[in-house]
Amino acid sequence: MIEVLAKLGRGPVFLAGEVLECVITFTNPLSASSTSASSEMLAWASAQIHCQFHTSENRVALPPSDGSKHDVQAENETVFVPNRGERGQCILSTPPKILFCDLRLDPGESKSYSYCETLPVDGPPSFRGQSVKYVYKLTIGCQRVNSPIKLLRVPFRVLVLQGLKDYQFPQDEAVAPSNPFLEEEEGLKKDSRLADLATELLMVATSRRSLHLYNISNTRGKVGTFCIFKTVYKIGEDVIGTFNFSEGDIPCLQFSVSLQTEESIQEEFQRRRGQPVSYTTHARHQEACLHTAQSSFSLPVPLSSTPGFTTNIVSLKWRLHFEFVTSGESMGTCLVRGSQSEAITWTGVEQMEVDTFSWDLPIKVLPTNPILASYVSQFSSTNSITI
Repeated sequence: MIEVLAKLGRGPVFLAGEVLECVITFTNPLSASSTSASSEMLAWASAQIHCQFHTSENRVALPPSDGSKHDVQAENETVFVPNRGERGQCILSTPPKILFCDLRLDPGESKSYSYCETLPVDGPPSFRGQSVKYVYKLTIGCQRVNSPIKLLRVPFRVLVLQGLKDYQFPQDEAVAPSNPFLEEEEGLKKDSRLADLATELLMVATSRRSLHLYNISNTRGKVGTFCIFKTVYKIGEDVIGTFNFSEGDIPCLQFSVSLQTEESIQEEFQRRRGQPVSYTTHARHQEACLHTAQSSFSLPVPLSSTPGFTTNIVSLKWRLHFEFVTSGESMGTCLVRGSQSEAITWTGVEQMEVDTFSWDLPIKVLPTNPILASYVSQFSSTNSITI
């Protein structure tokens, strides 16, 4: 028996263009209860990154593809197929890398190998929508002599920042101490610069503030104004907005604000022409606001959500969806005077004519530092299998 342990050192979330590093340890455990132990032999081990593409057959119509054929190879064949047994299509894969050949492990002995690969910048982000799913995995295949191939899959998440791949690093870098005997130092240095560049670009894009004022009105008149200071956010930030109903002609009884994503399939891939767009609500604020002059809301953009993106098949956009309930009568009829003789009391009316209307405000949501997203990731940094 051999235990295979794969560990992502920095966490399970990466930015497209970064280098994924995984330490893979093979161990021949020494059991205390066993009286006799023998060496174990592995013929080979290899690793490869791939992205699986899933679609809902009721919503998406894909053209026939030669790559979607079922895997008919037997399990005992010495062919490394990372997506064997997986649903959907493999739309992206890196070249396989051999970790070793003919590894012998004595009882209690273990050996570790480091797998490094740059994540493609032209791939889609990780996404689990109602119509489409993009799932990234690192698959480690290994085989014992005269035994079937065993696969260890390590799922991880990829964030894509548009425009990052077009940036050219300057050639005249600052002079810094370096070790000429470490071949991988330049690659790690470039990876670190890429993460720093992405953080800087995100900071610049999301720190710009300018006052955006919107008049809220229906067919009967003005209800109030809405104010927001920016429309570009990172995942993990809070969307904050304020309302001013003091200058409105129509009393607002209640409002709700929903932070939503809009998942739409490109027209040529729609199962039915004109099929509706899929909406997902990530946060919602609702408030009764009769006789309220000002109000505000704060909606967090979940770190686990997917920033907006567009591929040839699907498009994901973010928006704020507003719903207002206004009175169909004048302000004075919203309250009635009680019949007590000593004091005057005002109570709400039992029935009221109301009008409802909605409004959508598009916003832009970008990725964040992948280290922050790793804290709330559903994936584990460590995965193991026994062969």
